[in-house]
Amino acid sequence: MKLSEQQIRAKEFSQRWENTGDEKSGSQKFWLDLLENVLGVKDPYSYIDFETRVKLDNTSFIDGYIDKTHVLIEQKSSQKALDKAIKQSDGSYLTPFQQAKRYSTELPYSQRPRWIITSNFKEFYIYDMEKPTGEPEKIRLKDLANEIYRLNFLVREEEDFIKKETQISIEAGEIVASIYEALLMEYKNPQSEKTLHSLNILCVRLVFCLYAEDAGLFGNKNMFHNYLNKYKDSNPRTALLNIFRILNQKEEDRDPYEDKDLLAFPYVNGGLFSDMDIEIPRLNPNIVDIILNRASLGFDWSKISPTIFGSVFESTLNPETRRSGGMHYTSIKNIHKLIDPLFLDGLKEEFAEIKEIDQVKQKKQRLEELHNKIANLKFLDPAAGSGNFLTETYISLRKLENKIIEEKIRKKDVISISFIDENSEELENPIRVKLGQFYGIEINDFAVTVARTALWISEDQMMKETMNIIHQKMDILPLKSYANIVEANALAMDWKDLVEAEELDYIMGNPPFVGYKYLSKNQKNELKNLFNNMRSIDYVAGWYNISIDYIQETHIKCAFVSTNSIVQGESIQNMWKPLNEKYKFEIDFAHRSFKWTSEASDKASVYCVIIGFSYNGVSKKLLFHNGNKKNVEKINPYLVEADFIIMNRTSKPLCNVSKMTKGAQLIDGDNFRLTESEVEKIISGDQNIEPYIYEYLNARTFINRTSKDEKEYCLYLTNCSPDLINKNSIVKDRVRKVKEYRENSSAETTRKLANQPTLFFQKQVPENKNIVVPVVSSEKRKYIPMDFMPSKVVYTNALFFIDNANIYEFGVLMSNVHMGWMRVFAGRLKTDYRYSNTLVYNTFPWPSPTYKQKEKIEKSAQKILDARALYPNSSLADLYDDLTMPAELRKAHMVNDKAVMEAYGFDWRTMTESECVAELMKMYKALLGDDDGSI
Repeated sequence: MKLSEQQIRAKEFSQRWENTGDEKSGSQKFWLDLLENVLGVKDPYSYIDFETRVKLDNTSFIDGYIDKTHVLIEQKSSQKALDKAIKQSDGSYLTPFQQAKRYSTELPYSQRPRWIITSNFKEFYIYDMEKPTGEPEKIRLKDLANEIYRLNFLVREEEDFIKKETQISIEAGEIVASIYEALLMEYKNPQSEKTLHSLNILCVRLVFCLYAEDAGLFGNKNMFHNYLNKYKDSNPRTALLNIFRILNQKEEDRDPYEDKDLLAFPYVNGGLFSDMDIEIPRLNPNIVDIILNRASLGFDWSKISPTIFGSVFESTLNPETRRSGGMHYTSIKNIHKLIDPLFLDGLKEEFAEIKEIDQVKQKKQRLEELHNKIANLKFLDPAAGSGNFLTETYISLRKLENKIIEEKIRKKDVISISFIDENSEELENPIRVKLGQFYGIEINDFAVTVARTALWISEDQMMKETMNIIHQKMDILPLKSYANIVEANALAMDWKDLVEAEELDYIMGNPPFVGYKYLSKNQKNELKNLFNNMRSIDYVAGWYNISIDYIQETHIKCAFVSTNSIVQGESIQNMWKPLNEKYKFEIDFAHRSFKWTSEASDKASVYCVIIGFSYNGVSKKLLFHNGNKKNVEKINPYLVEADFIIMNRTSKPLCNVSKMTKGAQLIDGDNFRLTESEVEKIISGDQNIEPYIYEYLNARTFINRTSKDEKEYCLYLTNCSPDLINKNSIVKDRVRKVKEYRENSSAETTRKLANQPTLFFQKQVPENKNIVVPVVSSEKRKYIPMDFMPSKVVYTNALFFIDNANIYEFGVLMSNVHMGWMRVFAGRLKTDYRYSNTLVYNTFPWPSPTYKQKEKIEKSAQKILDARALYPNSSLADLYDDLTMPAELRKAHMVNDKAVMEAYGFDWRTMTESECVAELMKMYKALLGDDDGSI
């Protein structure tokens, strides 16, 4: 169904349901109407299940569940707000989303929802469970006509096709792995570089032959199989060598007396079979059986996705990725997150506009202009790998070109007008998009070969689609020998040697995910040559540096996938600040942090961002987050809609609030640490030592302990008189052991401290009641758990404390406003938040509340503490687990969030977290005055 038709139907649907909305009588009719009459589901009754039974403490029912797309629906009446907690049958208070999540946990794992939708007939709240703590995407019923495309995930037919294509490609990779393993065992020197190179080339050739016979490139079905089968019991190795030789010979150069079966094979070209010096081992019966039966007769290679298979193939045969385990690939869906906003969406919109033109001459001209436009675009992937970005881009352009061709030759209803004459030369060869438009740089020679092969396969597949449109026979063979994907180090070569900037339109790709601490010496030197006075930055920064330099004063647009670390913490100062000082560029679009799944077998993933940028920027900038797409005026390196600001560390808070300090560092060989029984023993000998025994708290204990858990203690001997230490043999012995530990240390700073064995290495200890903040906290928590602690506690340096803190400060710090600030400016330890006093707390702009607003925050903050106190046997980890968070605590936080947002003048009903942060950035800039830190 076309979008325009969906929009008309969605408008009618909105009008039908405008003033209705009874949860019990209208729910099923509402969803059946939406699926059938708006989204085009032919049999909605079998497509969606209603009232699925789940067993909690009592029997409950899921309002709606769509198995095909893994969508769980929680429907409420029109009088109920979707963001408010509702009393449940067990007495607890849950929002509709929390209620749906509770149902989700009781479903079999394979049926867990990818999406949760809550609705009250007036609104839809859509939650992507890849980001279960993220903000929902919201659609109002009255806006449905313009927003209906956002509900198409309910009926993802295209994704089902991609899923099948992906599975076939993974199976193909497993077949290749079997062939690889069997062949490797037959080599004389299986670990030598020449062997591995020969084996990789051999596997590429076999894959091409297997694809070619299934796709009809060789002429007859099973042609490769039938020839090799003739010699399976005599000399299959020689037969294979003969096929490779003949595929590299033009027909006119062949021996006319050659075996007729061999002469029947076409000339391939493209350099794929040109190297006759590769080493090919004996083909034992097992190898022959795998090739002939499992790989050839047992599998249809014409159905593979070259985008996915290229990655799977390369990872299967690359020694480094083989060692890491699993087949690596980038999903087609993730590739489109980059290429769609970079260029494809614009081209599709242009084509959609042209299709609506009624005037024949104008339409013909516009189709011709668009056809020529896409035929002249040039793309560069400077980290090409196995070519998946280039391959999917080529396929996407060719699909668009096929639609253009189809529109050109389509008969126009009554008047029967076609834009291409049926006998014209263009109809014989209408394809203008060529592989020569695509450039790549890749350091691995084998990946280069795989990338070229994947592009050839995609060229053949798309040519067949064109043939089905024009009903004409076209031949892909012989292949064209394109040299546009080169083997080179992208950070060491001049990209203009491959393609001049004036000729290029787009730069894109997925540079290596290598964090600073994992860089090799050579990689660090590469970055050092690009960034003067380089500090810790990820490897991908090199690609940004060269790209931004390359595009100066050009129309080129770029986009890279990157680990989300480059938009967090110190990376902003270390990477973005020097780039912006040296070059001119703007961020055009960005996907904020999301999970990037890159492996087929074990589903390992990292959290990534996608950043699109150009020299002059674009007027229509886009910011993507949790499935939402927002038009914005500007995007900064933190991927927030705000000015291009670089947050600088500061040693003191910008606002008039208490100082935050990191906990102590003992460096004592654990000799200051005490158990409860050891404390009793020490005090029993001399009670005068008791004032120098403090509770000891590390981050793990702070988060996970309960009121029943035993406490830990330590000696805090600052200001303790020497005579007290000498009188207590246990304390004196421990001090002696601290001295010995430090004297024997390999670190000079520790050895120097041996002269002060009664002191900590860093002795920051609070003197009053204080707020404690863990340095590291799980990204799954909506709030970082903070708490008040009494004096006489020593914290490790994995905890921060605010000495003499008050309840108002606690309320602001525990609010969603501060948490939003933290999520943008904190660093990361893997995916967990890494809080910083100098980068998060000290830079945070505090509100200027009225007396009543401050009092309101103090009361709501106290309610948070009161709600926690109801569960004395629960740890902070239990209380702040989103699944088990008590309803009273959740409600207290909601009240506190509202109070804090009102103190800032923010609309708590409508403002998103990112919008709050954007406003806070303006406040930060104002706090700095003229020296505003913007760049």
